[in-house]
Amino acid sequence: MEKVVLGFSGGLDTTFCVKYLTEDKGLEVHSVIVNTGGFSEEELKKVEAHAYALGVKTHTTVNAVKGYYDSIIKYLVYGNVLKNNTYPLSVSAERLSQALHIAEHVKKVGAKLVAHGSTGAGNDQVRFDMIFQIMIPGIEILTPIRDLQLSREAEIEYLKGKGVNMNFEKAAYSINKGLWGTSVGGKETLNSKGMLPESAWLTPMTKEGASEEMVISFEKGEIKKVNGKTFAHPTEAIQFIQSIAGAYGIGRDIHVGDTIIGIEYYLHCFGAPFFILFFAGSSFFHVHHVSDYFCFGNQWMTL
Repeated sequence: MEKVVLGFSGGLDTTFCVKYLTEDKGLEVHSVIVNTGGFSEEELKKVEAHAYALGVKTHTTVNAVKGYYDSIIKYLVYGNVLKNNTYPLSVSAERLSQALHIAEHVKKVGAKLVAHGSTGAGNDQVRFDMIFQIMIPGIEILTPIRDLQLSREAEIEYLKGKGVNMNFEKAAYSINKGLWGTSVGGKETLNSKGMLPESAWLTPMTKEGASEEMVISFEKGEIKKVNGKTFAHPTEAIQFIQSIAGAYGIGRDIHVGDTIIGIEYYLHCFGAPFFILFFAGSSFFHVHHVSDYFCFGNQWMTL
C-alpha cells in the first residue's frame, strides 16, 4: 500500500482528506500536525484520537512554537509587518513553518506522496505547493479539496455518509489558530453581507465594556515582561497576552484583499490580540514602531 503524508489539523478539510485518501484511494495515510501555537496539550490529544478514529496508520505531533517564533515571527515584529496595514500575516507565516515540518516528515516516513487540505480559493495552496516542490522535489502533491472543487457543504455530506462524528455546525467555518493570531472564514466571509456571529469566534468576548492595565517590557525589540512577570521565551509572553486581551475582543479585524493566484476581493476575518492592545485602530506594531525611536540603545522600554 502506497504511503501518503497528510498535513492534518483535525478540521473539516483534513478530516475529509483522511477518509477520501484511505477509503476511496486505498492509500496508507500518515497524518502529522504541526503546532504553531494554536493547540493546547488536551486539544492535541483530541486531534490524535480523531485521526486514528478516521483510519490513519500513524499520527505525529510536532511542537514548532518556539522555532516558528525564532525563525519567522520575531522578524515580522522587527519589520512592523502588516499586509495592507491591516493583516499581521498570521496564517501566512505559520503555513511556511508547517510545510517545512511536513516535508521533513515525508522524508522520515519514506512516502512518495504528500497531501494538504487547501482549497483552490486562497494562498495556502501556493504556500504548501511551493515549499513541497522546493524541499521534496519529485514527491507527488495531492490536494483532494482543490481537485474535486468541493464546497464545505459537500464535504460535510460526504463525511456524514461515512459515519464520521464531529461538530459539523462548527465545521461550517474554516478556522486557523496559531501563535500570531486566528483567522475565521466561511458563510458570511464569502460575500459582503453581514458579519461573523459571535459563536464563530474561538475566543468569546466575556469582558466587553471592562478595562484593565497592561504593561509590556521589551529588550532589544523582543517582549520580555508583561505586568512585571518575566518569561523565558517571547512565545510565552505572547500567549499570556492573548489569554488576557482575547476576552475583550481586542485584535479582531477584517482584511479585504486579493490572492497570489489573482482571485480578488476575498474577505478575511481574524483575531490577533497580541498586537492590537491599546485603542481602536492602534496596533502593537505601531507601538513597537514608535518604541524603536525611544528605546534605541536602551535594553528595554515599558509602555
